[in-house]
Amino acid sequence: MSESPVTAAPDRPGPPTAAAASTAPGSPSAGAGAGRRRLSGGARVGVAGALVAVAVVCFLFLFVQGSFEFAIERRLTMLGTMAVAAFAQAVSTVVFQTLTHNRILTPSIMGFDSVYTLMQTLLAFVFGGSVLAATDGLPKLVTQTVLMVGFTTVLFRWLFSGRRGSLHVLLLVGVVLGLAFGSLSVFLQRLLSPAEYDVLSARLFGRLSSAEATHLPLAGAVCVIAGIILWRRRHLLDTLLLGRDTATGLGIDHKRELTLMLLLISVLISLSTALAGPMTFFGFVAAMLAYQMAGTHRHTIVLPMAFLIGLLTLVGGQFIMEHVFYASGMLTVVIEFLGGAVFLVHLLRKGTL
Repeated sequence: MSESPVTAAPDRPGPPTAAAASTAPGSPSAGAGAGRRRLSGGARVGVAGALVAVAVVCFLFLFVQGSFEFAIERRLTMLGTMAVAAFAQAVSTVVFQTLTHNRILTPSIMGFDSVYTLMQTLLAFVFGGSVLAATDGLPKLVTQTVLMVGFTTVLFRWLFSGRRGSLHVLLLVGVVLGLAFGSLSVFLQRLLSPAEYDVLSARLFGRLSSAEATHLPLAGAVCVIAGIILWRRRHLLDTLLLGRDTATGLGIDHKRELTLMLLLISVLISLSTALAGPMTFFGFVAAMLAYQMAGTHRHTIVLPMAFLIGLLTLVGGQFIMEHVFYASGMLTVVIEFLGGAVFLVHLLRKGTL
C-alpha cells in the first residue's frame, strides 16, 4: 500500500500569552488601561478644579477686614470679572490657535487691543477725560463691544468674500490695522493734557477691581452661550486640527465654521477687553499651560483646562498680590510682564512662528 501524503495540520490558536491577554480588546486589563487613559485627562481637570475651588475660598473669606458684607460683595464682583476674563481670553486663545494651527498666535493679533485703545483715546480727545470717567456703565460696555465686533465682522466679510480670501491674509491685515490704530492712538494721546492722559491711562491697562456688578449678568450670559456653542463643536474643533483639506474631505464646511469661530472669538475678546481692559499675553500663557497640563490635544479636555488655569492664575495671583505684596492693582501688569517674557522664551526656543 502506498502511503498517503501527510498534510500539515492547520495552525490552531494556542493559549494567549500574558502580553497578548493584557492587550486584547475585550480583556479586563485592556479595559482598565483604557479607563486610566480616559480618566487621566478628566483627573487632571478635576485637580485643576479643586485648586480653583481652594483659591476661590481663600480669596473670598480670608483676611476680611471691616464690614464683611461689603468685602464679600466687592470680592464676588471681582471673582465674576475674573471668571469672564479667564473664560474669554483663555478659551478664545485655544480656539484661535486651533484655527491657525499655531501655538504662538493669539486673538490680540487681530487688533482688538488697538481698537479698544483707539476708542478710549478718541473719547478722551473729543469730549475730555471727565466725560470718559462719567460714561462708565453698561451702555458704554455694550457700545464698545458692538463696535469691536462690527470692526471684525466687516474685516471678515471683506477678506473672506473674495476668491483669494484666507486666514493668513486676515492675520496680516489685522496686524497692519492694529499697528495703524496704535500709532494713531499714540499721536492723539500726545495732544491730551496731563490730567486727561492720567484718566485715559487708567483704562488702558487690565483692571479687574473696577468692573461693576451690573455688567456681570450680561457678560456671564454671553460667555455661557459661547461656551455651549463651543462645547457642542468640541469634536469639530478636533477635526479642524487636521487641516482644511482633511476637514473638508470629512464633510465639514470649513469656511462657515471658520467664520463662526472667528466671530465667537471676536465677541468674547471684545467683551473681555471692554469689561476688564486689554490683556495681551494672559490668554497665551493660559493656553500654553492648558496644553501642557492636559496632556492631549482633545478640546474636551483642553477647553475646560484652559478656563480653570486662567481662573486659577487670576484668583491666586490677586490673592497673593493683595495679601503678600500689598499691590492689588498690579496683577494685570505683572501677568503681562511675565506673559511677555514667557512668549519671547517660547518663541526663541521654537525658532519660528
